[in-house]
Amino acid sequence: MRRSRLSVLLGSLLLAVATALTGAATAQASQQAAAGGYVALGDSYSSGVGAGSYIGSSGDCKRSTKAHPYLWAAANSPSSFDFTACSGARTNDVVSGQLGPLSATTGLVSISVGGNDAGFADVMTTCVLQSESTCLSRIATARAYVESTLPGRLDSVYSAIRTRAPNAHVVVLGYPRFYQLGTSCIGLSEAKRKAINDAADLLATTIAQRARAHAFTFGDVRAPFTGHEICSANSWLHSVNWLNIGESYHPKAAGQSGGYLPVLNSAA
Repeated sequence: MRRSRLSVLLGSLLLAVATALTGAATAQASQQAAAGGYVALGDSYSSGVGAGSYIGSSGDCKRSTKAHPYLWAAANSPSSFDFTACSGARTNDVVSGQLGPLSATTGLVSISVGGNDAGFADVMTTCVLQSESTCLSRIATARAYVESTLPGRLDSVYSAIRTRAPNAHVVVLGYPRFYQLGTSCIGLSEAKRKAINDAADLLATTIAQRARAHAFTFGDVRAPFTGHEICSANSWLHSVNWLNIGESYHPKAAGQSGGYLPVLNSAA
């Protein structure tokens, strides 16, 4: 009995020490990143479409004060903060229009990109409005693109980032699965939902592989979004929003603060 209690006490002590050290290391890394300035690149998942509170001057890019880059900057007070992520951005848009603030002094870069290249919006429109077979066919086309073409497009973006910000810590953020499966849910069939989730997994795997090939950190948001997908009791994602169609299938404010921000905090 004594040995058992001693083991429990020692285990608890070691866990507390490890947690403290991890927290200290994360705080130190964030401080180092903040000292060098922070640049947030990418698409609508980084700009904050769906979260509301859009910055008026950002126009159609729809940058939100509730987006994870803005929240991270507010909490860490970087020496500079450039928020160039833009709704609808593809890899070529990032290279041609978002990299201006990067420099040798940039400490942290975050980016989410690739979903629009793969035809995310068209896939969801097809699956919502058309038959199961048409939906699955469109997903198959998107998967083929992710496997054959997207890796090269990502390499181009990541290489351009490294060239312009040689000393920055770069965090590449992925995308969540959209649907909770095995539940009663109005809308898409289970087969459609599963195929969409499987494609999201392929996209995440592909992005992670290319990010790591460039020695970047991949931030996987699928775990924190688990239990908060569409069809769950507490979804952090918009389903189809007929009143504001552009917000459909994007994170709500809770998805930015509860899903993306903790991942960025851990990876930064």
